[in-house]
Amino acid sequence: MLKINSSAIRSLFQNRTFSISVLLTAITLFLSSCAAVGPDYAPVEPMAPENWQAKLQGGLLVEQTDPDDLAHWWTVLKDPQLVALEKRAVKGNLDLKEGQSRIREARALRGISRAEFSPTLDTDAAATKSRSSGNSGTSAERELYSVGFDASWELDVFGGVKRSVEAAQASLEATQENLHNLQVSLMAEVALNYVEVRTYQSLLDVSRANIKVQLESYELNDSRYQAGIIGELAVQESLRILESTRSLVPALETGLDAARNRLAILLGERPGSLHEELAITRPLPSLPINVAVGIPAETLRRRPDVRRAERNLAAQTARIGAATADLYPKFRLFGTLGLESLNAGDLFQTASKTWGLGPGVSWNLFDAGAIRQNIQVQNERQEQALIQYEGTVLNALEEVENALVSYAKEQLRRDFITKASVAAERAAELAQDQYQAGLVSFNNVLDAQRSLLALRDELVRSDGTVIANLVRLYKALGGGWIPITTIKKPEETP
Repeated sequence: MLKINSSAIRSLFQNRTFSISVLLTAITLFLSSCAAVGPDYAPVEPMAPENWQAKLQGGLLVEQTDPDDLAHWWTVLKDPQLVALEKRAVKGNLDLKEGQSRIREARALRGISRAEFSPTLDTDAAATKSRSSGNSGTSAERELYSVGFDASWELDVFGGVKRSVEAAQASLEATQENLHNLQVSLMAEVALNYVEVRTYQSLLDVSRANIKVQLESYELNDSRYQAGIIGELAVQESLRILESTRSLVPALETGLDAARNRLAILLGERPGSLHEELAITRPLPSLPINVAVGIPAETLRRRPDVRRAERNLAAQTARIGAATADLYPKFRLFGTLGLESLNAGDLFQTASKTWGLGPGVSWNLFDAGAIRQNIQVQNERQEQALIQYEGTVLNALEEVENALVSYAKEQLRRDFITKASVAAERAAELAQDQYQAGLVSFNNVLDAQRSLLALRDELVRSDGTVIANLVRLYKALGGGWIPITTIKKPEETP
């Protein structure tokens, strides 16, 4: 039975406590005076013009945007059902859930990098029995019992670990900006598909109304033909235009179902789950009178894709320092504390204690230039990250400029279509009256009805396009993201 000598254990751990404490304190003071190698990151600011190139029309104003209003821009459309769908999308969308998981992954990777600052401690215990060869030794059997602790600590003298933690932190922040970018796209896609649903429903209403009018014309012509007043040609022409309009309905119903299914997927729900909820035809959302678009610099600072590109540049800059640190020697402090005995009963005696403490150094003196090539790789990647950042800024400006023009010009186009539609409706009424009075042929009625059908259809599509362009404008301005997760800054590095 083993007898544990408590005094041996205490002396094993206490005899070196003071000297180890002094040594660790000296190392900490030394490390605090060391600067990390490699370049320090200097935050970049996007080069933005003072004003937008596009002429602001259609209610667009150069006024500072309210961050809260921009974050919930869909509320300006005054559609409660759309607001409810946006809330469900934030909770149920699978891409957002994946993005949140990526943030947790990035946070764990940062924790792995920070762990390099701390020493490692291992423990082991063993009991072995061995016998030497009779032809080379004494054929003696031997038992050995041991238990102990091994500790090691690589000192971050040249800041390689510090730079790795900086890179991990910047990557974590870039991952969060990627989640914000997903939110921007999701909120816009939900609104666009919702507008598409309402547009299809309005188009179906227009088609059914046209079918009703054309059916009346066909029945009128058929009765007049049966009475011998007109020839069969007018009957067949009225039937042709009636059936042509009817043929539009299945395609519109197919588009409506596809839009509802896509909207359900965006909410993280199964296809078909919104059919009943969106079965009742409702008007398109209303447009706000004015839209504040702010200035280019404000937009670039808000857009998550620009912010993500900047954080990627910061991360890559830190990786240069991590690679540069490999040029320098690595210093380690290691120590062992343990017990070792040939007899199990004597293992915990004072005489069984063992210990070792000392510094270590390693330096890669020759690697055929691999370290310097890796530094060059990281420098080139930093250059690529800078170019990607500049490209992201240009693409962001282009997206906003195009959205400003599209929103304003489609409103102008809609006004023209509205006037043309009013005129076409009056022309169709006159043609129908004159035909019934025998003053014109049925071809005049057909031409008037064909024009009216096309303009009514185009007017509904233009109404939907104006709202869709407003949604794209809010997306281009970086609206629609609300912080879902919060990144905690790491504690100060040693």
